[in-house]
Amino acid sequence: MTILAELHQDHVNLNKLLVILRQKVNQLKAGQQPNFSLIADLIDYISNYADGHHHPREDKMYKCLADRNPELDKHLFNCAKDHEALKSSSLQLKEAVDGILHDSVMPMDEFAGLLDDFVSLQMAHLNFEEGQLFPMIQESVSEKELEMIEKQLPKQEDPLFGEVQAREYTALYKELMLEMNEAC
Repeated sequence: MTILAELHQDHVNLNKLLVILRQKVNQLKAGQQPNFSLIADLIDYISNYADGHHHPREDKMYKCLADRNPELDKHLFNCAKDHEALKSSSLQLKEAVDGILHDSVMPMDEFAGLLDDFVSLQMAHLNFEEGQLFPMIQESVSEKELEMIEKQLPKQEDPLFGEVQAREYTALYKELMLEMNEAC
């Protein structure tokens, strides 16, 4: 599997989680109480895996691809800025949901807004990479170059969607399967 295919699969997996988080936003807006522990686990995974591994891996790849053409460089720069904003958004949301779980008072419409903004920011970023950046990379870079770049990048098994779930995500995986089956 090429590096772009691996990153694409991460995006597919993240999108599944974002769909569930969007459902939680809708529940909040309808005045319902969603499963805040599940939200916390989803945000924890996104913070740990996406912000801690996936985006740094992309950033390293993007540095290797820099200075090929001005249009690609512009997209790479914007993507790096997005990664910083996504990490900040993850941390802000993680703090908010942790506060709710520890009985801090936060208006639910304020939390729904934070969660909605988070999901929208994440989805916009995924759409940008999938719709604009990755196709531009495929046009600009040979498979052989991508293979050479991939060898320089850190590799980590996805702790939720990988062949073996990390212990801390086993319960989340089971809960996600239930959520996805109920949504169908």
